[in-house]
Amino acid sequence: MINVYEKDQVLCVEGILEETRSKVFVYLVDGMLIDTGAEKLQEELQDFFNNYSFDQVVLTHHHEDHTGNAAWLQENGGIPLLIHPLGIERVEVDGEYPNYRKITWGNRKAFRAQPLGERIRSRTLDWQVIHTPGHADDNIALFHEASGRLFTGDLFVSPKTRVMMKSESVPLILASLRTLLALPFQSVFCSHAGFLENGRALLEQKLIHLENLQQTITGLYAEGMHPSDIDRQLFQKTYPIVQFSNREWDTRHIVSSVVADYNIKKNRHLRPCANTLGILRRGTEILLEQQFTAHSGGDGPF
Repeated sequence: MINVYEKDQVLCVEGILEETRSKVFVYLVDGMLIDTGAEKLQEELQDFFNNYSFDQVVLTHHHEDHTGNAAWLQENGGIPLLIHPLGIERVEVDGEYPNYRKITWGNRKAFRAQPLGERIRSRTLDWQVIHTPGHADDNIALFHEASGRLFTGDLFVSPKTRVMMKSESVPLILASLRTLLALPFQSVFCSHAGFLENGRALLEQKLIHLENLQQTITGLYAEGMHPSDIDRQLFQKTYPIVQFSNREWDTRHIVSSVVADYNIKKNRHLRPCANTLGILRRGTEILLEQQFTAHSGGDGPF
């Protein structure tokens, strides 16, 4: 099932998967299609693709709910498909997914894509392409400065993160949110939540939520608590997707991504540094030769 409506001169195509009630959006703006939706929506989306004009397709990342109909578009129209360079090789082979993802979204056939640069032009508008890893390493956002329109892919989804995929990273999501919040955007289009009426406030809410969560997890881990115990203490509610996905989605991935980042920074701080040789000269004459040991001037673990 799809619903089509307009927001801020953007055609929003809301795809609803009846079996799981999951949602995913496709957007059309100034002759540029953003994402292709899930394969399970192909029959409904084909009518939309055939009835509306667009010159190119920009993919926010390689996941099957966003690229599920890319191969069909390539086979039936030869429309150029563009994705972040990190996604190029992934989409050149057929997708292989666990059963729960195929039940929810369907599959994804292989297709050929061109690499996105730092900017892209639609029919009449210039867009900034912003690399925003965290949900996926090839996730991008699109920003049109004059209109203030921002497309975030799957970076936002919801203001409070309760479960995460194993491949996701809280620290990277935080860095990407800060990157976007520095932009003068006015309207926000999320690939799963749709058009956000108060987009900036919601992105700020997600940032604060994850910053607090990161601080709490880091504090407990620094005190000696095991990650599994942190998970049990902070996330006492059971979410159906954890079992449905055979733990590909889980609260423990939130904890593990924060702990992994903490350990990387701690180990970097503790790594032995080579001594530096300092030499004071006057012309060719050596006045003083001294060994200095490099060290961090900070008093924290980073």
